Amino acid sequence: MATMTETGAPAPAPTRRRRAERGAATGLKRFVFHLLLTVSAMVMIYPLLWMLSASFKPLDEIFADPGLLPNTWEWSNYSEGWNALPHPFEKYIWNSMLIVAGSIVGNLVSCSMAAYAFARLRFPLRGMLFAVMLGTIMLPIHVVIIPQYILFNNLGWVDTFWPLIVPKLLATDAFFVFLMVQFIRGLPRELDEAASIDGCGYWGTYLRIIMPLCMPALATTAIFTFIWTWNDFYSQLIYLRDVDLQTVPLALRLFMDSTGTTNWGALFAMSIVALGPIFGFFLAGQRYLVRGIATTGIK
Repeated sequence: MATMTETGAPAPAPTRRRRAERGAATGLKRFVFHLLLTVSAMVMIYPLLWMLSASFKPLDEIFADPGLLPNTWEWSNYSEGWNALPHPFEKYIWNSMLIVAGSIVGNLVSCSMAAYAFARLRFPLRGMLFAVMLGTIMLPIHVVIIPQYILFNNLGWVDTFWPLIVPKLLATDAFFVFLMVQFIRGLPRELDEAASIDGCGYWGTYLRIIMPLCMPALATTAIFTFIWTWNDFYSQLIYLRDVDLQTVPLALRLFMDSTGTTNWGALFAMSIVALGPIFGFFLAGQRYLVRGIATTGIK
């Protein structure tokens, strides 16, 4: 059927040709764009695929063969890695889970309360305190680790989980406070006024109005807290010396033998196991993560 113009007459052949050429050019650009994205994704995911492949290879083949398909499948790497350390690997997973759970609860409660205060309440020096809070984002952990260690050591908390959990209950992660402040500022203030008319005070508005609407920001906070705490090596190395309290990152370090007899197959196998909870938690909250980032101005 011939293409019609606005007056109802058939479009000239050159016009139809130009439209076809523009459509073909657009399709070619999209194809090239998606091809480049696919190639880039394969390059970035190759180390993960190589580690997965190495977890099934015998020791003499891991670094000798760069291919992804093992010539010999060494399934025993997983059983050896699970039982190679002073405790079964589930012990270290459980320790990490305890710290992660406490950190998530602490950040969700404390950071949301601080964000609500900065975004909705009026109090003296609010702007200056908010600026100071943002300035702590640029403060490296190495600056505060020594005074923190002295404080926790005087409290008798070294070699316990408390130094890794208690600071989360005090809204020390300024990034999450800022993220929630941005999200709460996007909520209409008419909701607060309506809640006040219905008899809600600050706590009632926070619990019944603000928090249910902040689910994307809360999910984003929970996901990032999980990933950062699960992968944290430095702080856990400083405060946890007892093997019974060590976590997944510290347990993986135990596979590295200074004498050069590292069991690489078992190490890579347990590294894959350690990645499982991260992928699972991320996939479970992925849609909330996208919504949370898209609606807080962090792009």
